[in-house]
Amino acid sequence: MTTRGAKPPGAKDEASAARAVREMFDAIAPRYDLLNHVLSANVDRLWWWRTARRFRTVLADSDASVLDICCGTGDMTMALLKRRPHDARPILAADFARAMLSRGARKFGGPGVGARAAGQPYAVPLEADALHLPLGMGSLDLIVSAFGFRNLANYEAGLREFHRVLKPGGQLGILEFSEPGGLIGKAYAVYFRRVLPAIGRAICGRNGAYSYLPASVGNFPAPPEMLGLMAATGYEKCAWQPYTFGIAGLYTAVRANT
Repeated sequence: MTTRGAKPPGAKDEASAARAVREMFDAIAPRYDLLNHVLSANVDRLWWWRTARRFRTVLADSDASVLDICCGTGDMTMALLKRRPHDARPILAADFARAMLSRGARKFGGPGVGARAAGQPYAVPLEADALHLPLGMGSLDLIVSAFGFRNLANYEAGLREFHRVLKPGGQLGILEFSEPGGLIGKAYAVYFRRVLPAIGRAICGRNGAYSYLPASVGNFPAPPEMLGLMAATGYEKCAWQPYTFGIAGLYTAVRANT
């Protein structure tokens, strides 16, 4: 069976693919937020908000253990924190690209010790590989990943690792891009494959990352295949909710109680 995972240019195996992804995101970290908002016309903010709202019940539980994996510069983390009550357990925000994580920590680390003592929700940065999480088995109530899962070198291994650290009954949410069909899909394909890389190159000064983005989405499993992979990995209640005509969508699942 062929391993499905990220395939950056020049990568020969999983190790080199992971290394290439890390180096790429470290390089674009200074302009990452600006590029995301410009390229999505700020619709990305709506996607994060909808994802956090989907998990509002577990986020409202102050004792729930929550991980934002592949957190990047922390926008998804911030959306999750807005749903956390005062005195809630801090969210773990993890990424293996140090430059991205450092920028995220400036947002979600909270305004200081005094504010934390006052019970304001905050997140703890964790430099970690999604395929090898430094967390105990069955330790999390919720794992969320926003636009990072498709960059894993091995999708099945990522799902298995998430399954390992989720508690029985724990929830998983993966927000990812997809390729819509119909006329909207054709129009978006032109933007995604031609216009987006040009804008990314102009703002960032680098061509590789924003040429890689359309290729990574094209390589990512279509929703039916992704749902099948999740079910085969041991998840229940697997579902996909399209956002904005299917340009993006939220995969959700629950770890079985057994």
